[in-house]
Amino acid sequence: MRLAGFKGIPRKEKKRPSANVPVTMVKRAVLELIMAASKESFPDEFAGQLRARDGVVYELTMLPGTLQGRSSALVNLWMLPIDYSVVGSVHSHPSGNFSPSDEDRNFFRKFGSVHIIAGRPYTLRTWQAYDSDGEPVELEIVD
Repeated sequence: MRLAGFKGIPRKEKKRPSANVPVTMVKRAVLELIMAASKESFPDEFAGQLRARDGVVYELTMLPGTLQGRSSALVNLWMLPIDYSVVGSVHSHPSGNFSPSDEDRNFFRKFGSVHIIAGRPYTLRTWQAYDSDGEPVELEIVD
């Protein structure tokens, strides 16, 4: 990128702080909040974003303009603030099947490194984390 009036000034590439630290854990309180929000949204899908620090998902965020429906949720990523701690997404599957759909896999490839799908009945046993290719990954639940 080149900015008018700044010819020849070398620009240093900034890396996302969370990009080099793999996400391996999720706080129990965040997972409980995801399950509660999923239950509250039922029969519609719930959707949000995951914020992590030092490999631990520690917060759930929501974007303005997110639309939740019976078969999908529409997330407006252009509403995402410049926040390098946002590492992925979370959404629910009211059907109870927490395997990613083709649409989920396409979304995972475009945004983030870790994604959680929560399935009904929305307990700490009915969810799965996935990487950006839609492959299952293990996240340890921590307090």
